[in-house]
Order: sequence, then C-alpha cells, then structure tokens
Amino acid sequence: MEQPNYLEEDVPGGVPLKMWTRGVPVEDEAKRQLTNAARLPIVFRHIAAMPDVHFGIGATVGSVIPTIKAIIPAAVGVDIGCGMIACKTTLTAEDLPDNLGPLRSAIERAVPHGRRPGSRDPGAWQKPPGAVNTAWAQLEPEFTELCRDYPKLEKTNHLQHLGTLGTGNHFIEVCLDEAGHVWFMLHSGSRGVGNFIGTMFIELARQDAMRQQANLPDRDLAYFEEGSRYFGDYVRAVGWAQQFAAINREVMMARVIDAAKTVIRRNFQSHIEAVNCHHNYVSREQHFGEDVYVTRKGAVSAKAGELGIIPGSMGARSYIVRGKGHPESFESCSHGAGRVMSRGEAKRRFTLADHRAATEGVECRKDKDVIDETPAAYKDIDAVMDAQRDLVDVVHTLKQVVCVKG
Repeated sequence: MEQPNYLEEDVPGGVPLKMWTRGVPVEDEAKRQLTNAARLPIVFRHIAAMPDVHFGIGATVGSVIPTIKAIIPAAVGVDIGCGMIACKTTLTAEDLPDNLGPLRSAIERAVPHGRRPGSRDPGAWQKPPGAVNTAWAQLEPEFTELCRDYPKLEKTNHLQHLGTLGTGNHFIEVCLDEAGHVWFMLHSGSRGVGNFIGTMFIELARQDAMRQQANLPDRDLAYFEEGSRYFGDYVRAVGWAQQFAAINREVMMARVIDAAKTVIRRNFQSHIEAVNCHHNYVSREQHFGEDVYVTRKGAVSAKAGELGIIPGSMGARSYIVRGKGHPESFESCSHGAGRVMSRGEAKRRFTLADHRAATEGVECRKDKDVIDETPAAYKDIDAVMDAQRDLVDVVHTLKQVVCVKG
C-alpha cells in the first residue's frame, strides 16, 4: 500500500494534525497555533495543514479547520473572501509588445491600488470604475439588510473599495503559460468592508468567550455556536463579504482586460478558460458523512475535477490546478507558496539588488517598498507543489511577465 503523503501528529487533548509538509519548513509558532486549534471541542476529526502553512494573525495561514455546529471568526480572518481570479486569452507571447512598461502603466491606471502618500485609505484615492454601480446592484439588497442590524456597516468604504486591489501581497499579473498563451491573473478580497465585518465579529466572539468559553487555549480561537446570539448574523455577513470579494475580482479583471486592449493592438478574446476562487473563507460542506463548516485560511477548495489557482511569489511560477478530491485534506490544497519569514525580516535581510535579481525579466516595481514581497521571502513553490502532488494535478504552469503590486 502506498504511504500517505501527509505527516500525522497526535495532539494530547485534541484531534490529530495531518500536514502536507514533506520537504518544506514549518515554523514552531505555526505548529503551536495548529495544536491550539486542534484542542477545541468543536473541531471535527482532524486539522489539515497545507504545504504553505505559516504563522498567521488569529489562526495559522495554510490551515483547513472543520468544525461541527460552530465557526471561529478569527480563523476566517479579516480578509474575508480573499482569493484569485485568472483567465486565459487568445493572445500569445508574440502578440505582446517588446516594451511591457506601457502595459503595466495602463493596468495601474485602470485599477486603483496601493496607498497614495499621505492617504489613510488604501485603494480609495481614485474614482471607482464605471462598472461598480452595476456590480453593487448585486450586493446592495443583502447589505441593506445587514445594516439594519449593524448600522456602522453603512459608514464603511464598501462602495468606494469595490473594484480596487488593495495593498500588501495583492497583485495583478500578465502571465504566459507553458504553450505561450497569455493569461491575466489577480489576487484580492473584500477590502475594507470585509475587514470591518471580520474585526467586528471577532471581537463579539471574544466577548462571548469571556462568558462561556473560559478554557480556550487561545483567545483568538473564540467561536460562535449554532443557536448563539451572533451565529446567524455572522454566517450572513461572512457570506455577503465572500460574494463582495468574488465580484470585486470580476470588476477588476474586466478593467485589466480593457486596459490591455488600449496597448495591445490586436483583437483578442478573454475567458477562454477562467477560474475565480476564494482562499480565505468558510463553507458548509459534507465530509466523512457529517455536515461541517470548513474554514480554509490560506487554502483552496480542491474537490475532484475542480479548478483552482496556486500563485507563486513575484518572479516565480504559478499554477492552474485541478483538484483530486483527497478526503483527508477535506478536499483542499495550498493557496500559494507561503511566507518563510516576516515582512520585517525580509526588509532587513534583502537588498534592492537582491530583489532586482530575483525579478529579472518581470516588468514590476523594483523599489524598497516591495522588498517584503521579494521571492526569497516565500517558500520554494516547487517544493510546495511536490508536497501536495496527491491533492492536485497541474493543468497549466504560468510565468508572469508583468506584475502590479498593491
């Protein structure tokens, strides 16, 4: 019988950990977080850790946490619905201009991103795209209902952030696949309104925990149980934020394609193949005969035949994958390469020369403000993919030629 590709560890007083981490580093703090989560009475069967696993705020990035009749808001996090969208076009490498600078500039003008100097509101400094009102029409009815119970939601920058990329590790890329076809790909989520929803309910869960969950191994692991005061409201709000995130990516992708058409002087079609997937979210699913809530924090659904996206870092390969539906991973795979060091450590360790060498051949920012996103700050994507070869098959291998960072 073939040996399983995961490593299994028993947790005293909790469920086991099953970790797809052969050949990739796992920091002690990440292991501690996973162990704490495994001791919660609401966790079902085991916790699955993906090969990009690393320490995170609230819960471990790269973890899949199944729970029975309960959800941990901090495990879902505040970047609710963050994920990826990618689409293949009829363009090939030969159709791209020799100088990719104008293409990058056109994309940067089309999609609000980053933080303007002196602004405290990232992404909101440019006027939203015209398609925002149409997109908002899909989101507004449920948002109005949520605002009746939580009026402070109305004061968020929900409409202003729709169609904007954000900061940090959010990005837009132009890529070439193994056959030389051009793809557009981007990474973003529910922006400020998702952050507000996540922060608000994490605090409400902590308040509940002070009264009812005295033996929590970590205050960040406070949870809502079905039937509790805020459970239903959280399910509604997080579901809406996940919808916002998916629509946000669609709005931006349309803008990216329109921008490319102003630079590339050839008619082309997009969405020949397309994927839009979350990697920070919660979903009600059935596993091992039980209805459970599956929280994927930095993990992608990989049901049998389902397409997903696993991006590498700036300068590294990315992958369009097809899930194998592995039951022990709760039908999941990694969401990327995963950080191997903190942003502060990356800024201390690497120089601009290091970053420029690592991103050679990619039209992207090469300044000190993106050193924390340099490829060496992340795990080796090839090792990550090898560690999860029983979870997904590679459908396309992408290499970026343009990268716009938030």
